[in-house]
Amino acid sequence: MPAGLHSAGTPEFVHSDTPVRPSPTALTAFVGRTLKGPVDHPVAVANFAQYTQHFGGLCPESPLSYAVEQFFEHGGRTALIVRVVNGGRPPTLDLPAGEGWLSFAGRSPGRAEHLRAAVDHDGIPPGDAQRFNLVVQQVRERRSERIIEQEIYRGVSLGKDGPDHIARALESSRLVRLAGALPDCRPEPTRVAEGAQAVGYVSDNGDGDDGRALDDYDLIGSESLRRGLFALEGQAFNFLCIPPLDRGRDPGSPVWLAASAFCRRHHALLIVDPPEGWRSSALALAGLRDAPFRAPEALMCYPRIETFDRLAPGQSVNFASCGVFAGLLAAADAAAPAWWNAAAFQLPVRPGCRPATSVSASEALQFAALGVNAFQDSRQPSLGALPLRALQGTQAASGLPPLSLRARRLLAWVAQSIERATRWASRERDEPDVGERACHQVLQFLERLVAEGAFESVGLPTRPFVICDGSLNDLATAVRGEFRMVYGLDAAPGRGAPIGWLLVQKASGSRTQPVPVNPYALRSRA
Repeated sequence: MPAGLHSAGTPEFVHSDTPVRPSPTALTAFVGRTLKGPVDHPVAVANFAQYTQHFGGLCPESPLSYAVEQFFEHGGRTALIVRVVNGGRPPTLDLPAGEGWLSFAGRSPGRAEHLRAAVDHDGIPPGDAQRFNLVVQQVRERRSERIIEQEIYRGVSLGKDGPDHIARALESSRLVRLAGALPDCRPEPTRVAEGAQAVGYVSDNGDGDDGRALDDYDLIGSESLRRGLFALEGQAFNFLCIPPLDRGRDPGSPVWLAASAFCRRHHALLIVDPPEGWRSSALALAGLRDAPFRAPEALMCYPRIETFDRLAPGQSVNFASCGVFAGLLAAADAAAPAWWNAAAFQLPVRPGCRPATSVSASEALQFAALGVNAFQDSRQPSLGALPLRALQGTQAASGLPPLSLRARRLLAWVAQSIERATRWASRERDEPDVGERACHQVLQFLERLVAEGAFESVGLPTRPFVICDGSLNDLATAVRGEFRMVYGLDAAPGRGAPIGWLLVQKASGSRTQPVPVNPYALRSRA
């Protein structure tokens, strides 16, 4: 994998005596079409150069590529990329082997996937006619010497199945897999020219294909197969961006409904782009009043963004604003915790990038009343900073009492941090003191936030509690392989009801959901 990139795989377990390590607050996931790269496999990138190296850079058919560029230009720090395809074909590569061929297919589809391979017999005993050395490279462009990734397989064999058999060796390859039957003899050394001694390379056949245009259900994907949106299952992220399918084609309601439910389960916020058809504030306000989709975990910023397209010099283009919005949120979080700065958040876009539609101060107030944040035109009188708002929806969907966006962001971050830090409990659930250790770990974290004023700053109760005794972890939960905990915040008597969450840890994953807490039973434990 290229330097500076890492795969967003399953997080490792944290030991029980390790303090809760805070999760990030502005890690943004992007799902959609890219020029190249692994499919349905989240990869974290820290800048646009890394994105370009791994996913191929800007592409007119990929609104996601522009959204990621704008995310980093506006202060984004880490992006989690999920490439989605509709069909597509990886390139193939054939190495001559006697009268046959040793054939490979790439792991990733697309015309921009460029592979090459080399074979030599160096270090192979003279009497061994089955073994060979194989080098496979992914290169930036066809016939380019700019290597993106390289894999070396020494002494692999076409002989009997074993640890050095070529099929076994390529099981872990990120670049190629075997295609077709194995030849009768090993491949010949690749040469630069006829009779030359230096090893050359055989390029792929140039037959990769990008597939068809995406539709809504490609983006949604499959939960059981971890495709599309569900490739992010088990990952920690704070914002989710799903850019348009292509220029002029917005995701439909099924995408937003599936994505909002997914974000709710993962303690994240969904950034919804305003439809392209909302080309004036009047149209947008009318559309918002009739909009079928609203959710407390969704954010929208109006209008879209107009800026120059680097692939079409001198041409100003209208883009979806999710990347800009997520980048600005990340920049604000870098300056202060999200629950402190959200009340004074402003939306200053970089020079050369401007709102596609003028929004006046009075219109910004109307958008705010409907749960939409507005980029204000610098030429219009400014209202100053307006509090960030979620796209209006029923609070009952979250299972929580009415809360500000700042409070919901704080609680989502707390839930995500605790979930990841207590995964060890699912492995050690049969230990006699697992509940005591888990309670101590979580209570220590909550008390630290109380001391820092985090809960008080957003109007939440400030008396933390944690319960993980035999009333939650009985024989039935043990049979199901679960460890359960209830934690939350209590108010002083007469100052309000407690709020609580049930955390369930299993080997297969974690789940946190709001639960009602009986204040009398809770306070009788104290």
